Amino acid sequence: MSQEETIYDLIIIGGGPGGIGTAIEARALGIEKILLLEKSDNHSDTIRKFYKDNKRVDKDWQGQIVEMEGSIPFMDGTKESTLDFFDCLIDQHVIDSHFNCEVDKITKEEDGIFTVRAGCGEFRGRYIVIAIGRMGKPNKPSYKIPPSIRKKVNFNLDQCDKGEKILVVGGGDTATEYAVELAESNDVTLNYRREELTRPNPTNQKLIKEAFESGKVRPKLGVDIEGLENEHGKVKVHFKDGSEEVYDRVIYAIGGTTPVDFLKNANLQLDATGEPVFKENLETSVEGIYIAGDIAFKSGGSIAIALNHGYRIVQDIISQGKLKLNKQDISTVCQKK
Repeated sequence: MSQEETIYDLIIIGGGPGGIGTAIEARALGIEKILLLEKSDNHSDTIRKFYKDNKRVDKDWQGQIVEMEGSIPFMDGTKESTLDFFDCLIDQHVIDSHFNCEVDKITKEEDGIFTVRAGCGEFRGRYIVIAIGRMGKPNKPSYKIPPSIRKKVNFNLDQCDKGEKILVVGGGDTATEYAVELAESNDVTLNYRREELTRPNPTNQKLIKEAFESGKVRPKLGVDIEGLENEHGKVKVHFKDGSEEVYDRVIYAIGGTTPVDFLKNANLQLDATGEPVFKENLETSVEGIYIAGDIAFKSGGSIAIALNHGYRIVQDIISQGKLKLNKQDISTVCQKK
């Protein structure tokens, strides 16, 4: 059967925890024709790019105990053990996947089948799960970044060198983790527009407090940035309190945005802030299209909750009785180390 003739039972857009969780739970509960499409060259791209090496990855989230609802035995671990765990799940359960395949449009045809248009082809499916996350499009500041210093302004740690004077901008987990890690070999200041850091988890709250108290990280809290300019190849930062400082590099860790244009192309209803409207079962305003993972959170996100989203979505799809099922025992040998 050619890809044009194949009608998948389930097409999953996004290869992060929400997408992986949906695929594995669908396989376990008997859905056979599953396709996963991911725009990057590997699964879990956000974890690879935005989690520091050896970052602790907890099952529980922001003080909430998260019980795993489906078949995936997710546990506490590190960035590396989590990626290995997802590698194992995907390999063991042989999910039909296309990488380097960005989806740009979803259309519901008259026969109720969805057509998914992507860079690697067109695919047809009965149900769609959008699990694309937010960090594919990091939030950027409202003020202009001069082109001449764009290489000195980053949204992750990929370009950082040792011995630099660095300003980290943001008030969440990622910003505090970046600041603490960079402080081991750099001169680091953490800037946040509010006077207190209330968003980081308890572990990061403790670490950044210790870094402030020891002088490893300088706090510049309660003040926003007015703008940036080029100062002899470095980044001059103008703060709204009238102060200014020159840095070798500025790193923004201010979250990610909902991919509004993509969601509009799928004809999904959005609220006043551009967030997708969805029901308790995670189904959107378009019958048959669901969302999973970070895109279903107003802010932040949780790997364990994203995996649970997959289970809930698959349960809802199966409850409709429209698909032929072939349940499988997926008692897994995959364990986080």
